[in-house]
Amino acid sequence: MAIFVDADACPVKEEIRILADRYVLSLTFVASYNHYSVNLPDGETWIFVDTDKESADMRILNLAKSDDIVITQDIGLASMLLAKGVATFSNRGEEYRESEIAMMLDIRYLHAKERRQGKYSKGPKAMNNQDNENFLHKLDTFIKARL
Repeated sequence: MAIFVDADACPVKEEIRILADRYVLSLTFVASYNHYSVNLPDGETWIFVDTDKESADMRILNLAKSDDIVITQDIGLASMLLAKGVATFSNRGEEYRESEIAMMLDIRYLHAKERRQGKYSKGPKAMNNQDNENFLHKLDTFIKARL
């Protein structure tokens, strides 16, 4: 089992590191070159890809296998990963499920359509420490059940 992270806008990198260390799991962060830094933690695997819209998604899709875990807030990527049998979680610790993904894609489409018409919603609330703790707990529970 390995963990792959859609890292460009992931607010729970530290929580993921904790779990990867705790369970001695391979951890790979995938990000665009816009997020490159020379100050990356020693021993971490980072893959940097072109800045094209879907580059990180395609790299993760090609790397992840059915026994892996992916953390992403991209519903489109989650739907493709679920089709491969890859366990996929949002940054808030919600597991994407096959039974719900079609509805989530429909909602995403409707919101995009509204934005094109000039209608904007608030978007998700900012994450706080409790959200990070919930993420850690949910992913920890999931990994323990699979080991």
